[in-house]
Amino acid sequence: MATKEKPRRKLALVIGIGKYDHCEELQNPENDANDMSSALESIDFNVTKRLHLRRAEMQRVLIDFENSIEQDDMVLFYFAGHGIQWEVRIKDQNYLIPKDTPTLNGAVLNRCAINAQDIIDTLSDRNPYVTIFLLDCCRKYHLCNPEVDARDPDASGSKSVGLKPMHKAGSLIAFACAPGTIAIEGKGQKNGLFTKHLLKHTTSVNEDIQMILRDVAKGVTQESKSKQIPFVSASLLERDMYLCSQQTKRPHKPGFLSDAADIRIRLRITLIITYQVKINHIVVLPSSKDFEKRNIFD
Repeated sequence: MATKEKPRRKLALVIGIGKYDHCEELQNPENDANDMSSALESIDFNVTKRLHLRRAEMQRVLIDFENSIEQDDMVLFYFAGHGIQWEVRIKDQNYLIPKDTPTLNGAVLNRCAINAQDIIDTLSDRNPYVTIFLLDCCRKYHLCNPEVDARDPDASGSKSVGLKPMHKAGSLIAFACAPGTIAIEGKGQKNGLFTKHLLKHTTSVNEDIQMILRDVAKGVTQESKSKQIPFVSASLLERDMYLCSQQTKRPHKPGFLSDAADIRIRLRITLIITYQVKINHIVVLPSSKDFEKRNIFD
């Protein structure tokens, strides 16, 4: 638990996947993950960064990260890559797509993708101070072989769209775009549009995370001309959640005394005023040996 002597730990897992075996490759996720890691490290997050993970690798990284979490830690998970919501009858789940996912039908997703809700549930079970999810993954995708197995009963009547909202007490989840829509990757630019604006605000000092995400949403919406509108789902249990917090001190203008010096001067002035009526005069002769005090006190 955070105390004055021991500040709260801040842990982040950052994953970027752009080099896919079966999906259309994405240009931005590697840069997104690198830049987000640097930004978080600059505000004292302990960052674990991984790129272009296969499913088994991603599972191991998630387990290791989960085991590193202690009670009252600030936990942040960032993912850039392909993401999808798969609706099957009354069920719908969000999936993050690893490098080696072969296709995007319902049965294969359960075996070969990563369920995003499972991640947030598992991390939240470690009782962190807060769990923050930043998902830049509602991007348009293309499969080289997008077949849906009609013999699979789970695939019948299903469809794939953008990510759906998720919920967990004590969490904040930010999606690159609104439910059921796709995000702009940012071709020709270093970063995806959502991450580009995240990077502008992530290191803001003493700025509540929800206010940061409002600024991000505003920037993305304006730059995309409302074609992409980020979506935030929050169920926070605390107020004033800062990614970067610093104690503020009263500034001292040039020529002004420090607080300690000011107190000492005020004390001396008080003593002088108190005893002033009892002091007649002090005469200092040229030689220190001939120092003479006359009628100092009544």
